[in-house]
Amino acid sequence: MLVIPKPGLLALCALFLPTPAWAGEISPADTAWLLTATALVLFMTLPGLSLFYGGLVRVRNVLSVLMQCFALAALMSLVWFVVGYTLAFGSAGVEQGAWIGDLGNFMLMGIEFDGVNGSIPESLFVMFQMTFAIITPALIIGGFAERIRFSALLLFSTAWLLLVYAPICHWVWGGGWLGAMGLQDFAGGTVVHITAGVAALVAAIMMGPRRGFGSVAMPPHNLTMTVTGAGMLWVGWFGFNAGSAVAADQSAAMAMLVTHLSAACGSLAWMAMEWLRHGKPSVLGIVTGMVAGLGTITPASGSVGPAAAVVIGLTAGVVCYFATITLKNRLKIDDSLDVFPVHGVGGILGTLLAGIFCSPNLGIFSGNGFSDGIDSIGGQLAVQATGVGATFLYTLVVSWVLFKVVDALVGLRVDSDEETIGLDLVLHDERGYDL
Repeated sequence: MLVIPKPGLLALCALFLPTPAWAGEISPADTAWLLTATALVLFMTLPGLSLFYGGLVRVRNVLSVLMQCFALAALMSLVWFVVGYTLAFGSAGVEQGAWIGDLGNFMLMGIEFDGVNGSIPESLFVMFQMTFAIITPALIIGGFAERIRFSALLLFSTAWLLLVYAPICHWVWGGGWLGAMGLQDFAGGTVVHITAGVAALVAAIMMGPRRGFGSVAMPPHNLTMTVTGAGMLWVGWFGFNAGSAVAADQSAAMAMLVTHLSAACGSLAWMAMEWLRHGKPSVLGIVTGMVAGLGTITPASGSVGPAAAVVIGLTAGVVCYFATITLKNRLKIDDSLDVFPVHGVGGILGTLLAGIFCSPNLGIFSGNGFSDGIDSIGGQLAVQATGVGATFLYTLVVSWVLFKVVDALVGLRVDSDEETIGLDLVLHDERGYDL
């Protein structure tokens, strides 16, 4: 019989216990989870969003959308490396201003091999945030799909990342004024979804509708592709929201749970609305409802409980459904792939609802409580509304200016004949299908 002395027994047991991470130390568990979450968020863009958007456009433009997503993944990574990250988060040990980060990490010169951010390597935090900087401009593609020049897309997205995304990211997550006010935006309701939604709306208005919009049917060319991409987005979103806890802990677990519940409820709510109004539920509707549920829970995923997530998801499915109908049928705005009514409206709705359902006085709906110094729903809701308003107005104005500048430099839109031929052949000299 093997007899293990008591000190040896304690050491053996310690092998199976989680290792605490002290200040300035790397936690293997947190690092492993954030490595996984980072891959999941990149997976959302490539291939998730690419396939989701690619299936929604007409057959002559499918390659253009895939190309746009792929090119932005590469270009935004480089822009983030050069100056995007330092504008958003600044450098360690330097007190950050309210509006923009310092240039101490220009070209990531201050990111060292053994640098630590909380309990993870600093390089991993840079990479995790880079995946957010990739997917946010990629979301905007849906607002001007099937009619934008490729050169215009690259110029606009580069300037937009630096002049819209990076400053707002700093306001909320980088030590800026909205974060200091106590804004509840766990994973990007303002930083990602409102900014992308508003920019897409501005693009759709400025560029005008696609040729034949409102009089010619423009159904998705491949819903199988879209549903495949939607499934990838659902799975990848766990990295997006639960990864924003930046730790393998209870906060990440709850964020994953509420994310899933909201996605499920958004799907069912949108499906039910179509079923009631049109007699049949559509595949396009259920996957769009899923995205609405995911986008709406994003800002609240770190501050609400499961019951609140169900309410948020159901509300998202209904509100975003009617927002889509209103934008296209009543306002006649051709936001081609419904970026504003799904992401923009969802981000606004979720940011406001986070201020309500974080209240510790709401029983089964309560979340993690108000921000420090705020002790009422009204106070938190005022902060949330301030964040929504500031993000909306700033994004609207700067995006409008950037589109004007890009239009003057290279032209935003292909001409009518080129649009009829399709962007795949006109811009890339290739076909998506050659059967």
